[in-house]
Amino acid sequence: MRLFRHLLVSAIALLGLAILWGCSSLPVIVPDLGLRRGPPVQLEGARGPLSAAQSKSILDRLSQSGQPTDIFSRHLALEEALVGSPLTTGNRVLLLQDGPSTYQAMLAAISAAQDHIHMETYILEDDEVGQRFAQALIEKQQQGVQVRLIRDSVGTMGTSETFFRRLMESGIQVLEFNPINPAAVRTEWLLNQRDHRKLMIVDGRTAFLGGINISSVYSGGSFSRASRVRPGGEASWRDTDLQLQGPAVAELQKLFLATWEAQKGEPLQSLNHFPEPVPAGHQVVRVIASSPEEPYSLIYATLLSAIGSAESSVYLTNAYFVPDPQLLAALMDAAARGVDVKLILPSQTDSWLVFHAGRGYYDLLLTAGVKIYERRGVILHSKTVLIDGVWATVGSTNLDWRSFLHNHELNAVVLGGEFGQQVNAMFAKDLAASNAIVLEQWRRRSLDLRLKEAFARLWAYWL
Repeated sequence: MRLFRHLLVSAIALLGLAILWGCSSLPVIVPDLGLRRGPPVQLEGARGPLSAAQSKSILDRLSQSGQPTDIFSRHLALEEALVGSPLTTGNRVLLLQDGPSTYQAMLAAISAAQDHIHMETYILEDDEVGQRFAQALIEKQQQGVQVRLIRDSVGTMGTSETFFRRLMESGIQVLEFNPINPAAVRTEWLLNQRDHRKLMIVDGRTAFLGGINISSVYSGGSFSRASRVRPGGEASWRDTDLQLQGPAVAELQKLFLATWEAQKGEPLQSLNHFPEPVPAGHQVVRVIASSPEEPYSLIYATLLSAIGSAESSVYLTNAYFVPDPQLLAALMDAAARGVDVKLILPSQTDSWLVFHAGRGYYDLLLTAGVKIYERRGVILHSKTVLIDGVWATVGSTNLDWRSFLHNHELNAVVLGGEFGQQVNAMFAKDLAASNAIVLEQWRRRSLDLRLKEAFARLWAYWL
């Protein structure tokens, strides 16, 4: 089903082929990332903007909590100019690894909801996990908690209308993002633009985001050998999410409500969407969203800026890796200046074209000194990056043209060595369960693989 979804989206993209065919080169998808000088970076707390002195004090402390790095002097000022969303302090961030722990935390938050639950997802399947969530949401709706759900039309096309009708009959407001059916379109018919975000907000105080959809493919863990295979003999999916509390949740709420309004959802009732913010921890977080309406992907521009500022390490884990020339250059340039660049990529996948298109870049990257590993025994679906041990991002964004240009995506950037250590430990566990790709051995791969790579790369822009 996932492969069919992917092929459908790729076929939809070809509707624009006649327009793009005359282009002599692929577009530059981020602006000039040269160093920009501007005002000092200002943080926001639970009670609004902090003073320049308070902001500097917090950033100085963060810059000293990890390895020596230029992230806090060069990158943040550029990120501020590019993104515009506030850099907030006073947050609590919990790293969630794999489906079971994420679902347990999400269902606990649903159970504790008092005012509203907002969920936005690409895939919501009518299986054991989907039914558990449906029942939990229906029970809260019946208790007077308003539940709203945004579900992508392509991502949920395999889910029966009966499933969603049951939700709506309970009072849950369900909104289909960019419907495939022209008769159901509320705005412009934009089939190629998909909502790939995974977000849940409870009472405006707790939020979840990352790469995890609502599906039984996540029912097994990825690190224990005994749990890697689900019933039926299929591999479990390896993914990562975040649980957030603090001022950053308000930024996520704004994004959900903006999508609801843009998609012509039912008029919003007067609920407590933005409760009085209170500090929940001491993590510094920036929420970054991107959409096709913007001139370039803010998430992608931020990532390139961070890689360009890296001094010691770039540790990247991603499910769908089809890099454009800018990302390739950023990774190779980092390796050339002595940065330890490691990529963990899938060894098996649900998308044949993306998998082989990405592998077509291995020789170039390995020659430049980038180290590549493929995760064993699972379907890798994580999208995480850790730079210099102090700049980390977790979200929904893949490193392919679809995420860069066509999808609505969502990531959170978390600063500081404390959270960086957690991400580093997770990366080390994945690394231990991965096989290194060695250049000499890679160059001896079969002709069959080379032909698959060449064919898949022809489709890179539309993947």
